[in-house]
Amino acid sequence: MTCIIIEDELPAQNLLKNYLSKIPELQLLATFQAAMDANNYFKTNIVDLVFLDVNLPDISGLDFIKTVKNPPAIIMTTAYPEYAVSSFELDTIVDYLVKPFGFDRFLKAVNKAEDRFVKQDVVNPTTEDSIFLNVDKTLHKIILKDILFLESDRNYITITTKTQKLSFIDSLKNWIEKLPSAQFVQIHKSFIINTKSVTKISGNEIFITTHRLPIGRTYKGELLKKLRIL
Repeated sequence: MTCIIIEDELPAQNLLKNYLSKIPELQLLATFQAAMDANNYFKTNIVDLVFLDVNLPDISGLDFIKTVKNPPAIIMTTAYPEYAVSSFELDTIVDYLVKPFGFDRFLKAVNKAEDRFVKQDVVNPTTEDSIFLNVDKTLHKIILKDILFLESDRNYITITTKTQKLSFIDSLKNWIEKLPSAQFVQIHKSFIINTKSVTKISGNEIFITTHRLPIGRTYKGELLKKLRIL
């Protein structure tokens, strides 16, 4: 799991870093003292878990996380236990650490986050034509030819097929490497399409059944090549 720390007090930052160094399955990507700095980071990076202080400059941790679309799992940290009740009203918060806390309590919180977190990977493909996708602790069989397109929205991917939509934490970069290159192509920083589902192209837009998607300028050449358009 990847994680970041949003904590304005340096001693508390250092304590979290020390505890994280003892858990090899957690990868610390960045540390921030202000929520707004982390807000910019969320726009271009995927994070699985955030250690978030309640009392931060400019905006509280609780108010900040309400502004994040599709927020990752959150472990709250603060010296004020009275915030615990309101924090658990948010589904994304998995635990609440009251300062000062020891490594045993920290580890318990991390284990809760790991139990809740379902790594969104392709697992146990049965044939070359299908995959199983683990979403919300349920294995969904996806027929590749039925995928219309994949859309990225910050930390989340949504796969749209002929019959369903599935959203989960991942990146387009991972999926462009997993999908058959002969059939799938990236057309925009936010979209991968199934070339066999294309109905028409008009200017810088492509139509997948009733869906109209943008074509990024840097991706158009590869798209036309895949569609054998000269």
